[in-house]
Amino acid sequence: GRPLQTTPLYDTFLAQGAVMGDSWGMETPLWFAPPGEKAEDIVSFHRSNDFEPIKAECRAVREAVGVTEIANFAKYEITGAGAEAWLLQVMTNTMPKQGRLMLTPMLNHQGKIIGDFTVAKAAEQRYMMWGSSQAQVYHMRWFEQTLPTDGTVRIAPYGMKLIGLSIAGPKSRELLQRLTDDDVSNEVFKFMDYREMEVATVKAQVNRVTYTGDLGYEIWVAPEYQRRLYESIQAAGADLGLKNFGMRALLCLRLEKNFGTWYREFRPIYTPLESGMERAMKFDHEFIGRAAVEAEMKTGPARKLVMFRVDVDKDKPADVLGDEPVFHNGEVVGWITSGGYAHYSGVSLALGYIPAALAAEGTTGFEIEIIGNMRPAHLQLEPVLDPSGSRMRA
Repeated sequence: GRPLQTTPLYDTFLAQGAVMGDSWGMETPLWFAPPGEKAEDIVSFHRSNDFEPIKAECRAVREAVGVTEIANFAKYEITGAGAEAWLLQVMTNTMPKQGRLMLTPMLNHQGKIIGDFTVAKAAEQRYMMWGSSQAQVYHMRWFEQTLPTDGTVRIAPYGMKLIGLSIAGPKSRELLQRLTDDDVSNEVFKFMDYREMEVATVKAQVNRVTYTGDLGYEIWVAPEYQRRLYESIQAAGADLGLKNFGMRALLCLRLEKNFGTWYREFRPIYTPLESGMERAMKFDHEFIGRAAVEAEMKTGPARKLVMFRVDVDKDKPADVLGDEPVFHNGEVVGWITSGGYAHYSGVSLALGYIPAALAAEGTTGFEIEIIGNMRPAHLQLEPVLDPSGSRMRA
């Protein structure tokens, strides 16, 4: 049945060696084969033919600048006199000031995570919001159930009416500045700022944030302008070491920052206290699930999301895929949610849930079973790269 849903850059990416994946019906670049090599996955539970190309993509982002497509997000616009009050009801965090972004989980009445979002205040009575594409239908049902009946709040899913590209890396600001007359200096366009501006003569909504953990920007445009935007980015970044990077490189880069992802680390069987989302919760307003969270705060979470560094088998190196058992002193105590190889830091990483009592600095005796092979694992409570977050804020 593929391809089913494509963006305007689908053929362009194929011509550049993209190996495409199916992201809930949408064709998404997973990685890019080097010139002269066949663009295909040779599937393996061990490290496969994508390993070295993904390493090069990750290095380009960390040392220069990379560009990736970000069409596969859910996008929403919330408007009306009651927009802020409604958002405060369904989200745990306070709403941002105009021109700013914030991150927030969304909970059900049992205090379990049913979504995580980036919210921007675009104007008075107007918010933009980004979330998981695979959960959009589910989320829209929840939103419609909770909307006030007096018509003071309207929510519109954008779907494919808003797509875009993300640039990330230490040279991404220099690249963006070449494409706009607006001042994008660190003093004027700060980390977690939202801006509506022209980029490459195209109207764009720009978020100063990326999932890579580096300096970067999300540039959202109408689909008819995506090709223009991409070609302009390619031309302007040619002498900066610009490189395409795909979804697999992005997922490797986020591991170095201990960033979780929807469906794996964040889903309705976990609470925000278990997943480490406390910083995105404010108790200065009433929100759905607050009572359950406050009850859990009194007892403490039963389990915690942690990162492990994994000692791989040197003869047959393999990294976790997700759902592997975690052992402590020979007994199964938890499970892995996701992981992989962090190419820039040169370590194999695994995110997973274990009993809260074991999630403490200095706890040893962990092993993770990978393809039937017990591998020593070590708690990595701080990100292996830039734990202070200085790269994102640079």
